[in-house]
Amino acid sequence: GAYQVSMRGDLANWHTNAPDATPAVGGAMDLAVGARHVYIVMELFDKQGRSKLLPQCTYPVTGLQCVDRIYTDVATFEIREDGVYVPELIGDMSFETLQRRLPVPLSR
Repeated sequence: GAYQVSMRGDLANWHTNAPDATPAVGGAMDLAVGARHVYIVMELFDKQGRSKLLPQCTYPVTGLQCVDRIYTDVATFEIREDGVYVPELIGDMSFETLQRRLPVPLSR
């Protein structure tokens, strides 16, 4: 899971910067940096409807450029050198609507 993923594949999954939250890194940094491939499963939008796939993470980063693929409730995303690719849409959302809701450029 992740709180945020950047379009470069940076992962933020250990702290939200909330003042009342206790940071809990655990082994996430070791796994993110040491794994050959990192696949994230998460909801694409937070409770306020904001995208968790961003140009840059605003939460503390767990690993830099470590995410390869993101599986969400709306679409599957691949992080590539040339950008974010959408191999699969899930549900009724069109590619055009998805692109309008996300702050990152997508390709198909």
